[in-house]
Amino acid sequence: MTWRHDAFTVGRGGWPRRAVVVNDCGDSDKDARLAHKLSLVSSDHGVPLVVIAAAQTTPRFTEPHAHARGQIFGATRGLMTVTTESGQWVVPPTHAVWVPPLQRHGASVHGAYEGWSAYLAPLECLQLPSQPFTMRASGLLREAVMRAAEWDGVDWDESRSRLLGLVRDEVRDGVQEPLGLPMPQDRRALRIARAITANPADTRSLDQLAHWAGMSARTVTRYFVEETGFNFIDWRQRARLLKALELIAAGQSVTSTALEVGYDNVSAFIAMFRRLTGVTPSRYFATR
Repeated sequence: MTWRHDAFTVGRGGWPRRAVVVNDCGDSDKDARLAHKLSLVSSDHGVPLVVIAAAQTTPRFTEPHAHARGQIFGATRGLMTVTTESGQWVVPPTHAVWVPPLQRHGASVHGAYEGWSAYLAPLECLQLPSQPFTMRASGLLREAVMRAAEWDGVDWDESRSRLLGLVRDEVRDGVQEPLGLPMPQDRRALRIARAITANPADTRSLDQLAHWAGMSARTVTRYFVEETGFNFIDWRQRARLLKALELIAAGQSVTSTALEVGYDNVSAFIAMFRRLTGVTPSRYFATR
């Protein structure tokens, strides 16, 4: 007999209701410990580190929410996209995304997924980055959080404090990797960015999009460089790449994905994918 809890259902105000954890047998004690962990996630009180492991077989979307604890999303199978007010961040296997306390964020899981979420109390986040970012999850970090996932969320001792310090240091010293899509802050440039993320296959040129948003192409270019760190063309390619990762992770073919993100030439799509990730789409997912 197995029991499941849905980790990606979020209540009003961002309070998690349940968590996807699959166990080999029904166990009321485990159920009670899980419920206690979830109550800690929703509070800035209690033990400084709470970890919940997750597994599911179908896509799921979590509404934007915020909580007092900082959160680290990690994947071991499948793909998750974390969305904040400042951008989108992809969590493939081998990587993790850091979201600081009180930052609104939502999450989308694309197809079958296994992973974990680690929640750090506010005081543990003071020396950690103030903006979300994607980093490669070291073997040390993965082993540490999976050990912490076994904790009952009640007792705390010196050995757990040492492991907490390890998790905190891994986030603090993590090397940021280019799996994010920062959004511009200017209202008109943001309108263009949202149109592209909603429809990566949009074929309108920069001049056409600028005219639609009520600004010049030169101004669009300036805002994208200043506020995202990318010129418009590179930003658009990244938007297409992140959407492509989601589609392929959900089981869509490379050919249909290329068409859906705006490429009528599959070879050109694969070349873009290899340039931004270092490998072809099939190899990217085969190694994850």
